Amino acid sequence: MDSRYLRQTILPGFGTEGQEALRKAKVLIVGAGGLGVPVLTYLNAMGVGTLGIVDADIVSESNLHRQVLFTEAMVGKKKVEVAKDQLQAQNSATTILVYKTFLEPSNASEIIRKYDLVVDATDNFPTRYLINDVCVIQNKPFVYGALHGFEGQVSVFNYKNGPTYRCLFPKMPKMDEVPNCNEHGVLGILPGIIGNLQALEVIKIVSGLDGVLSGILLLYDGISQRMQRMKFNINQENLKISQVLDSYEFECEVPNESIQAVEIQNLLKDKNIELIDVRTPQEFQSKNLVGAKNIPLDELEERVREVKQETPVYVICQSGTRSLKAIITLQKLFPNNRFINVTGGMNQIDTYANTY
Repeated sequence: MDSRYLRQTILPGFGTEGQEALRKAKVLIVGAGGLGVPVLTYLNAMGVGTLGIVDADIVSESNLHRQVLFTEAMVGKKKVEVAKDQLQAQNSATTILVYKTFLEPSNASEIIRKYDLVVDATDNFPTRYLINDVCVIQNKPFVYGALHGFEGQVSVFNYKNGPTYRCLFPKMPKMDEVPNCNEHGVLGILPGIIGNLQALEVIKIVSGLDGVLSGILLLYDGISQRMQRMKFNINQENLKISQVLDSYEFECEVPNESIQAVEIQNLLKDKNIELIDVRTPQEFQSKNLVGAKNIPLDELEERVREVKQETPVYVICQSGTRSLKAIITLQKLFPNNRFINVTGGMNQIDTYANTY
């Protein structure tokens, strides 16, 4: 096994000392999706001793174009379980710990405490703020990555008391300001590029290499193949966080009612409800629920007269994000009407179908 890492241990400035540092390192990856897969694959291959994986999702067919650790045979199975099997086959020397849960205020401090640093491979703001706050409290760096269309971002926060995530993004955005890949899509290769850049930052931090992206936001444009570096400063107030919040939520008006997507199919047997699908026409045509009416989110205000007023209105999208935005709009227009968000959206329905 000594020859396994020869190509990196012969590197001047890395050597056997760098390899030993990797072996001793404990790295937590939050999210086993588009960003998490390349991070896990390369850190595992390069000899990081302990990898923790936090994720409660299962593999879906729509994951396969970018989450290349998974195969068609794994659809419907827990991501952390199949990821562990794949990674152990790749490198049996790695200790791999899995947490079949989402990171939440109730478990984040306990989980993160066991690791040297955290990789944010999530796709949502609440979890990023949670990771940031726990890492500040426990004085641990975390490596950030984010995607939008053909672009990506990478940075390192709280490295040697450097700038934190809140120094770059002081305030949680509003729900209607947040794009997501379910709504805008993502080119399959882009998470691989950004995830590998995150993995490189982990290697630099652990092995003591120079050039860690602390106080620097790296911006990558996949179309032009250009990178830009944006510097940002520390706000010392952001280092004074002493406790995790009870809840991390978007700044928005949350609907009074919601149901899980797996429940909606039984409810559709009731003729006294209406289901509005706010996905794009292309998404709707690809797969939809019988009885659903397609009114894309960007057409909602123009076509609002098509929404029935005398019955409960259930609103669904791919993941539950656009439906939430739609309900916020509808509640403002019709404050006395009943609108119910279908959380989990079509993704959850696909998951349910593949599991049972």
